[in-house]
Amino acid sequence: MTVTAADYLWFEDRFPDLAEAYCFTLVNDLAPSELLQRLKGQEHPALSGVTAVVEAAYDLGDTQQLVAMAGLGSWTLMIEPNGYLGVSEEWALPASAGTTWISHFCNVNGLDSFLWAEDAAMRLAFEPMFPDSRWGNTPDDQLERMHRVGFHFGADEPEIDQSVAAAFALADAMTEVRLTPGFLETTTFTCGSVKIR
Repeated sequence: MTVTAADYLWFEDRFPDLAEAYCFTLVNDLAPSELLQRLKGQEHPALSGVTAVVEAAYDLGDTQQLVAMAGLGSWTLMIEPNGYLGVSEEWALPASAGTTWISHFCNVNGLDSFLWAEDAAMRLAFEPMFPDSRWGNTPDDQLERMHRVGFHFGADEPEIDQSVAAAFALADAMTEVRLTPGFLETTTFTCGSVKIR
């Protein structure tokens, strides 16, 4: 069954605090401990559920970024409340060496980004609200999939902005990793912090 933005409309409704400013990253064949090591992070105690993750992230201050990670098959999911490391070329490209890295980000100011990297090279990057403009080594490789999952192309603004849900759906379609509300609510996440300033 083809995934579309409609399959992820629950995210902003169920997790408004996280949806306000988030970065979700999926990394293939890299355990949470290895991912944290690549980001030069320090371990923190594990946390259960994204509500606890969001609270801990905001308690950490603005010089460090909390990252919460969990395995999903061969993929590791990394969640950053109010973070951006996953879509930052400075952090993501080196960390993607030897693997596939798919990340999307949105913040309270309406900034958003989607990044697909493989083996330290950027394959695709774009702003989910403006998918017509894409860059990277293979900027059109996912174009058919982007149309299928529900990104809005063209000059006419959509009645309802579903770019966040479409970004989740594209990551799902590219990785075959389906995120659910139950998973985010009940998973115990391996946590760490990365010094960003």
